[in-house]
Amino acid sequence: MTPEALAALHHRCFETPRPWSAAEFSGLLEGSGVFLTADEDNRGFALGRVIIDEVELLTLAVAPTARRQGIGRRLLAAFERDAASRGARLAILEVSAANAPAIALYGATGYRQTGRRPGYYRAQNGSCEDALIYCKALS
Repeated sequence: MTPEALAALHHRCFETPRPWSAAEFSGLLEGSGVFLTADEDNRGFALGRVIIDEVELLTLAVAPTARRQGIGRRLLAAFERDAASRGARLAILEVSAANAPAIALYGATGYRQTGRRPGYYRAQNGSCEDALIYCKALS
């Protein structure tokens, strides 16, 4: 997926945190340890960054019309395999405390909440939402 396609999909998926631009995706993809795991039909993607033996899930997006079909779960599993193949032993992510579907997915796939960042995400309307920090050991 191109940075433009990633940004377009991200825009359809998120209001909080704010959607990322093509330039932001382009810059991230050029970074050390950054990798993209995408659905074969470009209905979703996971973007992560491995640093030593940890991987941070930077964002996971599934097109609104493709949700509740197991795509997010398959992307997350593929993301974890890709990260492990790059040497990651621990996965870390942040999710908006208001994102109940994502929280349910992470909980169902073995992630455990390890922290909270009050007021971390700023919505486009200026309000703030807490970020929940989740971790999972990768085999």
